[in-house]
Amino acid sequence: MKPGTDPRILSLAAEVAKSPEQNVPVILLKLKEIINNTPLGSSELKKIKQDIYCYDLIRYCLLVLSQDCSRIQGGWTTISQLTQILSHCCVGLEPGEDAEEFYNELLPSAAENFLILGRQLQTCFINAAKGEEKDELLHFFHIVTDSLFWLVGGHVQLIQNVLQSDHFLHLLQTDNVQIGSTVMNMVQNILQINSGDLLRIEAKTLHSILDEVIFKLLSTPSPVLRSTATKLLLLMAESHQEILILLRLSACYKGLRSLLNKQKPGIEFRHEFRQLISLLSPKVYQEVEEQKLHQAACLIQAYWKGFQTRKRLKKLPSAVITLQRNFRFKRAKILLKLKRQKEEEYNRLQLQLEQQRAMRLSREVRLNMLEIVHPGQVEKHNREIEEKSALIIQKHWRGYRERKNFHQQKPSLVEYKAAVTLQRASSQMSDVASRELHSQAQERLQHYFMGRALEDRAQQHRDALKAQISTNIEQLMKAPSLKEAEGKEPELFLSRSRPVAAKAKQAHLTTLKHIQAPWWKKLGEEAGDEIDVPKDELSIELGTLFIGGTKPP
Repeated sequence: MKPGTDPRILSLAAEVAKSPEQNVPVILLKLKEIINNTPLGSSELKKIKQDIYCYDLIRYCLLVLSQDCSRIQGGWTTISQLTQILSHCCVGLEPGEDAEEFYNELLPSAAENFLILGRQLQTCFINAAKGEEKDELLHFFHIVTDSLFWLVGGHVQLIQNVLQSDHFLHLLQTDNVQIGSTVMNMVQNILQINSGDLLRIEAKTLHSILDEVIFKLLSTPSPVLRSTATKLLLLMAESHQEILILLRLSACYKGLRSLLNKQKPGIEFRHEFRQLISLLSPKVYQEVEEQKLHQAACLIQAYWKGFQTRKRLKKLPSAVITLQRNFRFKRAKILLKLKRQKEEEYNRLQLQLEQQRAMRLSREVRLNMLEIVHPGQVEKHNREIEEKSALIIQKHWRGYRERKNFHQQKPSLVEYKAAVTLQRASSQMSDVASRELHSQAQERLQHYFMGRALEDRAQQHRDALKAQISTNIEQLMKAPSLKEAEGKEPELFLSRSRPVAAKAKQAHLTTLKHIQAPWWKKLGEEAGDEIDVPKDELSIELGTLFIGGTKPP
């Protein structure tokens, strides 16, 4: 016996264990009174459900429901009440250590037993002859479906098991109006709790459900069944765009919208029927597609932003470490700089103090020497000191002057040493060859200087042309428009003739080629020699040149 166990549960479990098998269902009905007398949502009710599960009374209920209903005392009345007890005990129960067994075995088994009982009640209802018996069986069927809905509402993971069950498909495929509307209402209530599991079932099962709902909508004469089918199909299409696209594009449902347009809906479900037709229209489908693309784009952006954020968060510690390292390095560098400045300042002050100390000591030594020297020798002593000072100043000045001259003559000295090295390395030449080589060098040097003078003149000419162009541009900027021009103002912008422009182009190309040529090609040229320019380089379109005051032909 567990401590704190409810004595009613303990007594009931002992009675079930001692009683014969045929009396167990009636004994289990006492659980309903215990549950109903306990406040809903209280901790006491939760404890009672745990005690019921701990003493395996829930399993006893499952075993009873799996038996033949004809062997159970009280028949369908007892069975329907046991389904209510089982669903209420399973919802809100915390199984504790046996959670895996409870969720993976007991709950799916309970849902499957409820569907089996529904099929048995469906068979009995169809085979019943009396109206009172049919009403009673339909009432029991409602209790079983309500118990199944209560169980699924407390454990939404069972929705997929229920929708994929073959017994559920058989219940949905019934031709009876009462049974069919009850089953579709249950499906509608289940999908309102969680419609996401509808897409997790197999495609074959989903198509079977859609086929049966559409069949009831188009082929059943009952307005109640058609209304329920319309509401269920509208809920499925509005909840999932995939189902709406399937109804629009799948070959299985081709012509569905045209068939719906031919139907005459009842007053009770006319609004839902029109909504369904409008959902299947191309315009709404296009809007759904755009909404789907928008949601996909938002999802991609969310994943990308999340990836970027996680990436930045991963790099954040290393970035902080790098920032701290750089800050410490910079701070250490600044402190080292300040320390060096302080040391330099200290050394400078020490040097000044030492210089002042040495100056005082020197003056004291000179005063002491003046005291020792005879008064008649003071002038002679001062003169000697002045001569020594002058010699020191002259020595430092000559050293500075010679170092300056050496630095100025250093390039010439380097050239001289290079010439000596080349002369030593070269072979012995005759006097005639040396004179000829010397004359050639002189000629080339003269040619170089002449070419340099030509280049200077050409540069001056280019500068003058640039100045002229700048002046023309300035005049053009300040010139009035053609409407405002008066007198001889347009004549100020007339240019020279086209031959002059062509000649200028030729001279420009000649100068550019001469400047860009290497120096060794210019050695054999004379000053003023003209350089031939190929005709293809002179082939220019004069119409593209700016010639102020003229128009292109």
